[in-house]
Amino acid sequence: MRRDVDIAVLDAAAATSAIDELADVLVDCVVGGAAVGFMPPFGHEEAVAFFRGVIGAVVRGGIVLLAAKDGGRIVGTVQLGVDLPPSQPHRADVKKLLVHRSARRHGIGPALMAKLEEEARARRRLLLVLDTATGPAERLYARLGWTRAGVIPDYALRPDGSPCDIVFFWKRV
Repeated sequence: MRRDVDIAVLDAAAATSAIDELADVLVDCVVGGAAVGFMPPFGHEEAVAFFRGVIGAVVRGGIVLLAAKDGGRIVGTVQLGVDLPPSQPHRADVKKLLVHRSARRHGIGPALMAKLEEEARARRRLLLVLDTATGPAERLYARLGWTRAGVIPDYALRPDGSPCDIVFFWKRV
């Protein structure tokens, strides 16, 4: 079932205004067991600090921050990392696709990724790469036409401390 959500690129001012909502999404994902780089104890303050860093990168032009709003509330976010070496002006990194557990299975992840690809093309970024934990997210990217490049076992830890395999994907847009 697809929800009618608004996907927007957030500039620094909009992201600062929405920082608590962005942090709530991140905390929900970590508490829900998502392997997105954070370990417990992890709470709202740590999530706000993370997004302050993202906002700094937005100001510097290194990250494009997107957010999905459903009913006026942010329920998902993703980042397009464009701060790459001079030898890679044609590509970008996809970072932290996060969807609040209450909003999953409603097409928000695919909608965020479609908008991200549109933003990448607008910035002349023709090759995208990402990494994700093996599992449900991996299946999402495959459904969206991403090519699996390979798996590195035990690359990271899940929030519960268990090892997590990471799979790398790429896509031409």
